[in-house]
Amino acid sequence: MSTKLTNACPVVCAGVVVADHLCTPISHLPAAGELVAADDLILNIGGCASNAAVALAKLGIRAAICGKVGDDAFGRFVAETLVAYGVDVRALAIDPTRATSQTLIVNVKGQDRRFIHSFGANKGLTAADLDPVLADHPPRVLYVGGYLILPALHAAALAERFSRARKAGTVTVLDVVTPGPGDYLRHLRAVLPETDVFLPNTDEAALILGETDPVRQALAFRDLGAGCVVITCGDRGAVVVSDSLQVRLGTYPVAFLDGSGGGDAFDAGFIAGLIDGLSTLDCLKLASAVGASCVRAVGTTAGVFTRPEADAFIKQHELSIEPV
Repeated sequence: MSTKLTNACPVVCAGVVVADHLCTPISHLPAAGELVAADDLILNIGGCASNAAVALAKLGIRAAICGKVGDDAFGRFVAETLVAYGVDVRALAIDPTRATSQTLIVNVKGQDRRFIHSFGANKGLTAADLDPVLADHPPRVLYVGGYLILPALHAAALAERFSRARKAGTVTVLDVVTPGPGDYLRHLRAVLPETDVFLPNTDEAALILGETDPVRQALAFRDLGAGCVVITCGDRGAVVVSDSLQVRLGTYPVAFLDGSGGGDAFDAGFIAGLIDGLSTLDCLKLASAVGASCVRAVGTTAGVFTRPEADAFIKQHELSIEPV
């Protein structure tokens, strides 16, 4: 896997790449020494960039991945899985000094997921790793997922790449991960003015801003320079603030099994709408449908709609939309 990318995909998904280990929902967390049976244990790709790239592939949008894995079995599994979905992996680099990042996801019936994570090769991803995918034929959309947990992806350098990409006509899309309390704003002040679409969830936004209301969160990120801000709120829908739109969205009805990857699928749906030239509102409808489809199955990508499935679902269901 080289970092040379000579024929551009319409979308580049850069950021966190992970091998996920998941269990189907179990009855309870085991006590010390206790064995609790699960119906299945699943090895799957994960991480914001991987999840979004696969979801885009399922939606019929060719994507390239830009990230890092280790020289190990899990790195090979990630690469082979991405290739099987049609994702371009030439900018998926091997870090010979670190293992592939992994997450253990424990699903307990009636409870939110629990995560045990090793950062691994993601620690080494830098803004310079974006240069090959921005050269020659820049993508129509550059998505960076997992920002704020990528310690070598520095704010000033990322802002410079976003600025360069925008000047070449690329739409910049940013999503973040906030593992706990921290001083996150200092990593965003330079980047948000170069971000066309910012897609945090409301819990992440609360940790960044110290503000819990999603409308005020969205307005604050707009004040910091982001173009269109979408605050996703799980089963409470989303809040959107842009130059042309200020609305609160509801959710589509689906049977919930596992929330892993739902936000990344939402991002992919929005990006697919951008590629197809949809209005912001129609991008949001597609994003909401694709995000909802993800939670129907265990894992980050198994339940994600194809584009015909998403379009049919949107025609069959209403999404509540009200001004804020």
